[in-house]
Amino acid sequence: MSDLLDTIIIGGGPAAAGAAVYAARKKMKTMLICEEFGGQSSVSGNIENWIGEVSISGMDLSEKLWKHVQAQKDILLKTTEKVTAVEERSDYTFEVRTDTGDSYRSKTLIIASGGKRKRLEVPGETRLDGKGVAYCSTCDAPFYQDQDAAVVGGGNSALETVIDLIPYARNIYLLIRRDRLKADPVLQEKTLMSAKVQIITQAEVREILGDQQVSGLRYVDKKDGGEKQLAMSGVFVAIGTIPNSDFVRHLVDTNQFGEILVDHKMATTSRRGIFAAGDVTSDPFKQNNISAGDGVRAALAAYNYILDIHKYSPCADPGVDG
Repeated sequence: MSDLLDTIIIGGGPAAAGAAVYAARKKMKTMLICEEFGGQSSVSGNIENWIGEVSISGMDLSEKLWKHVQAQKDILLKTTEKVTAVEERSDYTFEVRTDTGDSYRSKTLIIASGGKRKRLEVPGETRLDGKGVAYCSTCDAPFYQDQDAAVVGGGNSALETVIDLIPYARNIYLLIRRDRLKADPVLQEKTLMSAKVQIITQAEVREILGDQQVSGLRYVDKKDGGEKQLAMSGVFVAIGTIPNSDFVRHLVDTNQFGEILVDHKMATTSRRGIFAAGDVTSDPFKQNNISAGDGVRAALAAYNYILDIHKYSPCADPGVDG
């Protein structure tokens, strides 16, 4: 087992990068562990909402984050290891084990392991990911100005995707497997108000079509068993996400979806010494910018935890006359 670290950051996306940069700058003895650096957005063809960049590809964003992390002195990088277990020791430190058989010990943990989008697992989905297949309407809806698009799903995330598309798309096909929507009534009302939206019930998507770009999809109409096709430029898959929290759920409280519950003021979890940031948490806004900020917050909170100090607002400083 390695020497005792100040913090171990588990993850490789914007939240992990933000935590790593700030932990290193605080001179914390830091290790970052992930299977692959980059996060969910690394496959995005174009990102237009990363603050400071009018337009940047997911790969370029990942490379910039990676270079920034690498530029920090003395940070230990383990970017080809998967965390398999996390345990709290009797001395209140934490042991992290990976699939290489190695184990590392730290005073604190920052869980920034993100999540993964639920996928349809149909032909064409992986091949056309980032080429018309999308999972984030906040990121990609503006690309479909005056074009036809489909949204797959019948829950809240699907209808939020439709609402994001309404100002841009020409026609929106909403395909749901059931015979009715299951989203909140207020979202249904907003969706049904638009003449652009066509709801197709009892539709099971079988294939996403296209060569270099999405050109349509094929689905089975479960009402009559027939196969049908629709032509469109984009397919938004909105059937939920899965947080990468399995390895730590026995130590921290999670909600019914497996998202880690955090106090957003200090990124704390229900376990002292464990902090969490980004898409693995219960934060409803799964955005790169927010994740990066959450990672910064977690690193500073871990630093204060180790020093055993409480961070007060500068407004509470009485000044020289106090």
